Amino acid sequence: MARLIAARRSAVVPRGGAFARLRIEDLAAPVLLACLADARISADQVDEVILSNALGSGGNPARRLALAAGLPESVAGLTTDRQCAGGLDAILLAKALVDSGAADIVLAGGVESFSRRPLRLATDPDGGPPQPYDQAPFTPWPDRDPDMTMAADALASRLGISRARQEAWAVASHAKSAQIEHWPEIVSIAGVTRDAFLRVLTPGLLSRAKVLHGSITSATAAVAADAAAFCLVVSDRIASGRGLAILNGATLGCNPVEPGLAPVAAINRIWRGEPIAQAEVMEAYAVQAIAVVEGAGLDPTIVNPAGGGLARGHPIGASGAILAVRLLHGLKQGRGLAAIAAAGGIGTALLLEASGP
Repeated sequence: MARLIAARRSAVVPRGGAFARLRIEDLAAPVLLACLADARISADQVDEVILSNALGSGGNPARRLALAAGLPESVAGLTTDRQCAGGLDAILLAKALVDSGAADIVLAGGVESFSRRPLRLATDPDGGPPQPYDQAPFTPWPDRDPDMTMAADALASRLGISRARQEAWAVASHAKSAQIEHWPEIVSIAGVTRDAFLRVLTPGLLSRAKVLHGSITSATAAVAADAAAFCLVVSDRIASGRGLAILNGATLGCNPVEPGLAPVAAINRIWRGEPIAQAEVMEAYAVQAIAVVEGAGLDPTIVNPAGGGLARGHPIGASGAILAVRLLHGLKQGRGLAAIAAAGGIGTALLLEASGP
């Protein structure tokens, strides 16, 4: 069984902040190398790098990263795009490689730079000028491809999750994160060693928060951000009992009109109600996190114990991997669960286990 024996991340910084001038390989290479150093594994032992990247310009960023980090030229690199779910999916792909015997040591994770995302233009087949667009379609049907914020508000309306409940979740996320004095998982990059978006959400701030759509405000939606996160996935032979066992994982497609609920099906596929010591659920929106926790029947007291995406930000390709990094550094005994939703109606869940001291 594949095991996760090291996991690191950068701080998460809102776009235009301290990481604005960094290329994605500048963000990711130090994180990747920190994983290897933690596990006392040399670069020339690595079989593969699997990288999630949603907003980049193509060209197989995983290969660029592997070369920038000084890995052997034989490491080809594999880049995936499953939007927000990609970071967890990279870990599931690494598990599949290791469990099949095709690899012993795989670095899997994600990196995103909202600050340096390329501008996009769609060509006109009739010869007109190219038209700029911000986001690729996630379904072939425009009427079933909702704006993510509008979809979050529709979910809140259908489930009766009020703005006040969403704000309470956001306040708690920031408050839990503020209690953490030191983040051993964070690799210092550009001198940044803490997530940069953390705030004390007062009633005054909540009342003045910009309304994005309906009950969704800037306080209850995760900010676009830059970050990298990686996990070192290895075979039992290499692990020698270290780290977390990767018990199971699943990625499932669901109704694209309600992407926020997609992780519930993935969780139900791999979890049968046994005790969970820690759960990391992505907070792209407060309502989405609430809906997943309640829909899957998770105990909210063990969800995001050090805060979630609302207190960090949302570096799309890296967000799923950050959940797994948090589990490696927080889960001391028992089982841990990570779950995330993605545009197009996709949900991914990962189940890990620590044997304890």
